[in-house]
Amino acid sequence: MSKILIIEDEVAIRRVLTKIISEEYDSYYVEEAGDGLLGIEMIKNNDYDLVLCDIKMPKMDGVEVLEKAKKIKPEIPIVMISGHGDLDTAVNTMRLGAFDYISKPPDLNRLLNTVRNALDKKVLVVENRRLKKKVSKSYRMVGESAAITGIKEIIDKVANTDARVLITGPNGTGKELVAHWLHEKSARAKAPMIEVNCAAIPSELIESELFGHVKGSFTGANKDRAGKFEAANGGTLFLDEIGDMSLSAQAKVLRALQESSISRVGSDSDIKVNVRIIAATNKNLQKEILEGRFREDLYHRLAVILINVPALSDRREDIPLLVRFFADKIASEQGTPEKMFSAAAITLLQEQDWTGNIRELRNVVERLIILGEKEVSANDIKLFTSS
Repeated sequence: MSKILIIEDEVAIRRVLTKIISEEYDSYYVEEAGDGLLGIEMIKNNDYDLVLCDIKMPKMDGVEVLEKAKKIKPEIPIVMISGHGDLDTAVNTMRLGAFDYISKPPDLNRLLNTVRNALDKKVLVVENRRLKKKVSKSYRMVGESAAITGIKEIIDKVANTDARVLITGPNGTGKELVAHWLHEKSARAKAPMIEVNCAAIPSELIESELFGHVKGSFTGANKDRAGKFEAANGGTLFLDEIGDMSLSAQAKVLRALQESSISRVGSDSDIKVNVRIIAATNKNLQKEILEGRFREDLYHRLAVILINVPALSDRREDIPLLVRFFADKIASEQGTPEKMFSAAAITLLQEQDWTGNIRELRNVVERLIILGEKEVSANDIKLFTSS
């Protein structure tokens, strides 16, 4: 049931609005406030899905109510209503965060459409917030070892800058987690983070993927297409496995970093882009430079900040925390009861050589949760792990 608050000092108008909304939708529950001060108190103490607020009121006018309500509960859509409507007032309330502005006496269809649209927006805001929390939890960095603590400290120092970051480390260590933390802690967090796996895209297509193309620029280019640089404009572009990028694409990426602009394949026109670059690789780029497979000038452009993510064998003290994290997450995802791991089982897991690093550990934990006993034992480790 949707809960709506009407803040209006004129009793007759308040009652009419309540009657219209309640009779149109049985699932809408409407409460009333006779002035702005009471309205703010009710907003503080209740969870409303929508607020309809008059502008001209004693004690506290509607504009002040709007400003205060947006600070208390910014997700609530607020529709402003006034009998003294003018364009400047409407523009000002929209600038302050109002969902819409309606003049008195309100047109019935306009009012009901606005109420429906505002409630739909509230549902989307709540769902987006839930999904964002889910994504953030998925990219949580788990560990208290000196290495992980050091990485978190670097992230806190550089996240809110536009400094480029190069993340190195073996496969499966969680380099993408570092990239996501850098983005989510930055001023660009509300803008997109676009990921490109340079190793997964054929060399002949990587330039089109990054920079886009114009119609007819190559076989199969049936229409203009924006690339990842444009998609990430205002946000972050994460170039994973950049050591596998072709030299031709490297040259274009270097130009994009130098000039903050790109040109689509087949076009001579420049497109300005404002993108923060985070790159990652499992390769030794210094060796790649010596062997002519990676541009030294691009390396120095990318490696303003270097973060090395250690292998799991170099942070074994984090394994108990990782096991508990994965066990809880997998049980939640699969809707199965949580399982505990015995101390002996944890010890055995810490002693293993995790060549696949955290990715391998996660797979083993999932296998043990599915196949192991109610409490995963040392015997389960011996039975169900390959080591």
